[in-house]
Amino acid sequence: MTYHPKSEFVSVMIERGFLADCTDYQGLDDALMAGVVPGYIGFDATAKSLHVGSLIQIMMLRWLQKTGHKPIVLMGGGTTKVGDPSFRADERPLLTPDQIDDNIAGIKAVFSNYVTFGDAPSDALMLNNAEWLDGLNYLDFLRDIGRHFSVNRMLAFESVKSRLDREQSLSFLEFNYMILQAYDFLELNRRYGCLLQMGGSDQWGNIVNGIDLTRRVLDHEIYGLTSPLLTTSDGKKMGKSQDGAVWLNPDMRSPYEFWQFWRNTTDADVGRFLKLYTELPVDECDRLGALEGSEINEAKIRLANEVTTLAHGSEAAAAAEATAREVFEKGGVGDDLPTLALTAEDVADGISIVQLIVRSGLAKSGKDAKRLIAENGAKLDDAPLTDAGLMIDAATLATPIKLSAGKKRHALVTLS
Repeated sequence: MTYHPKSEFVSVMIERGFLADCTDYQGLDDALMAGVVPGYIGFDATAKSLHVGSLIQIMMLRWLQKTGHKPIVLMGGGTTKVGDPSFRADERPLLTPDQIDDNIAGIKAVFSNYVTFGDAPSDALMLNNAEWLDGLNYLDFLRDIGRHFSVNRMLAFESVKSRLDREQSLSFLEFNYMILQAYDFLELNRRYGCLLQMGGSDQWGNIVNGIDLTRRVLDHEIYGLTSPLLTTSDGKKMGKSQDGAVWLNPDMRSPYEFWQFWRNTTDADVGRFLKLYTELPVDECDRLGALEGSEINEAKIRLANEVTTLAHGSEAAAAAEATAREVFEKGGVGDDLPTLALTAEDVADGISIVQLIVRSGLAKSGKDAKRLIAENGAKLDDAPLTDAGLMIDAATLATPIKLSAGKKRHALVTLS
């Protein structure tokens, strides 16, 4: 990166590793220096929560506000009805309007931990693109907006090209998605003076389309900025763990499990993740990331505490750390572990240990649980578990039992 920005926001994006590309560094920098810049990121409402894979975008909105500008969280109430085909091998399942509304309500709860909403110039806005997409007249839209799009150019975008090159079907419904997203940028500029769209680098084509459309229709200059698509140092997609997506809502992933995900970061990723997901000074992130041996574990605990504090509050982070220290350092049970509460009816005839491992979330299937036991990866109350046929009865559950999968994943089983 040879560009030397004047604005604090672009400086932060470059220094902390958020920036993959920008449509016009100088133009964006000048706009940021001239006054409050409204900038948006779109989030489709495909689930009741966002997961860690979206956290880089959420942090970009947070930094935009911290540097004096206005974040706009755009919920895709309209576009979720279509589904973003970018770099997907298949079509997304379509959701009903009620499912989409439920998902938006769940996602809203996440953002209040990261940005401040309100009416001040740099206070965040949460909008829903159904506001302008639901009422579109198809023929007017084709005439006024569709005429600005070249199919030849749309086919050349990597997100579409990669799908067609693999000879995988791309429906006309999905093909329309990039036009709708471009139209979002136009409407946000027209209604709210929005000057900036941000997103992952897979959104580059969609962002460029929106800038081009707004220039053609309104003759306004607007800007786009993308972040790198993040993978862990071992090549895994960010946001997934052994047992599924790492959700940001506490009712879908407990604060303890969330904390544990960050505590388990690979050594090589610690410095980079501290810069992206915390607000610690860059020098401190570099210092912590350079630690080696057992010292890097304290850096991982710092990372887990900082990220969990932002997502769930300082009390949740402190409780998660206390539980982790008790479980891992003292071999104790810990109050904050994920808990499976069984009823007397559940164990009337006994319940197999394999079923308990699956129901407590430590394995995805009975087959996985049996493999875990066979490979000596399962423990019952910190003792190796070797018998996959073991049955647990009510008497055994008179006191809670602790199940473990490997060294880092644990759950309690109680009788309620």
